[in-house]
Amino acid sequence: MTTKREEERWIDELVGALHDPVIVYPSPWTADLPDWIMTQVHLERLIMNIKVNHEGGVPVGDTEVLAYMFSRTMDSPMPEQWNRIYTFVFNQAMNFKRVAVPEDLKSEKLTDYDMQALKHLKHWIYERRVKHRKGKARGERQQAKQETELETVSLQQSFL
Repeated sequence: MTTKREEERWIDELVGALHDPVIVYPSPWTADLPDWIMTQVHLERLIMNIKVNHEGGVPVGDTEVLAYMFSRTMDSPMPEQWNRIYTFVFNQAMNFKRVAVPEDLKSEKLTDYDMQALKHLKHWIYERRVKHRKGKARGERQQAKQETELETVSLQQSFL
């Protein structure tokens, strides 16, 4: 049996999957992110929400990590570990898209150490998404409150 709070959270996550911004590394290369990645990020978010609902974890897919790392790879060389992780998430995104990856770029498995780093990055990305969503909601509530206060003040002044 689910509580009302759990139901609201699930709905919030579902709406967030469609409307949360895609977190990318701040770089001039961000504008060059392929359009198919953005579409795939939203599809993966929906799938991950269902998966997380049953198994736990964070609803961040490999394509979302690829989107974040894309512009970072263009800025400067990355350490070897992050190159392995980038190649892995690239492969996962291509598998999701059902596109064959050349043999010299294949990476189907990560070490436990690299997988921990990837999970940490996914948690970090998810935290930024939620922070943005909550900040936006807080701003909307404050704006609505200010508008209500303005209406109250103008009504009070009209009665004077």
